[in-house]
Amino acid sequence: MSRALPKYDKRRVAIVGGAAAVVLSGALIAGSALAGEPSGGGAGPRTLAALGRISCPDVASKLPAVPASAKAEVDRNLTLLQTQIDEANKRLTDTAGQGGPNFVQNAILGPLQGKRTAAIDRIAISIGRTITKPQGLEALAACTLGGAGTGTGTAAPSQTATSPVATSPVATQPARAGRISCPDVASKLPAIPASAKAEVDRNLTLLQTQIDEANKRLTDTAGQGGPNFVQNAILGPLQGKRTAAIDRIAISIGRTTTKPQGLEALAACTLR
Repeated sequence: MSRALPKYDKRRVAIVGGAAAVVLSGALIAGSALAGEPSGGGAGPRTLAALGRISCPDVASKLPAVPASAKAEVDRNLTLLQTQIDEANKRLTDTAGQGGPNFVQNAILGPLQGKRTAAIDRIAISIGRTITKPQGLEALAACTLGGAGTGTGTAAPSQTATSPVATSPVATQPARAGRISCPDVASKLPAIPASAKAEVDRNLTLLQTQIDEANKRLTDTAGQGGPNFVQNAILGPLQGKRTAAIDRIAISIGRTTTKPQGLEALAACTLR
């Protein structure tokens, strides 16, 4: 009996030691997974979009001398431009790996360009009230997806190589039969001063052109993308463009009479 005890103890030590090794191995594997390291030889779930940063052209450096009367509005919109980039970068991180091959362009860069167009247009108009309105600033609205925080503006390769494209027939069916419906802007305007009529008419025509282009894209892309494709790729960018046009209408009227308020609520459109 006394000679058997050491053997039993040795077996117990071996069993306990083996169990500890298994637990330790599991902890190491779990730690690697939490740290974002792939457990095998693949690239893992992280995508280039998670590592990239959005790079946009600098607007402030392209402006002429800003009149004192326009400084507050220009500064406010320059700050807004930076806020828009920060929000887009946050969404880029939050949605890493989602959507199809054009998700970043359709859901983030496209809507960002629309918002930047509206802010840049407000900057140009505010300067143009006192001196010559700067031209060509709208070319600064488009942004690109740069490298890992480099801010170079060089577009990264497709960031969704590991992201399958959603093809739910239920989600894409409305794009085949629907039409885009937008609130009427002309009927919500006050009496238009003669000095603003040409600009107002031009932008009202542009609003209809934007709807026609969006309906054409709706038809051309029927069946593409995931469940939010129409909202992200068509309705979102359309709302940004409409916001800019409606803002121009309100500003042009406001030069002579009281600037109409609340028109921005007419920018959003829906799919019927």
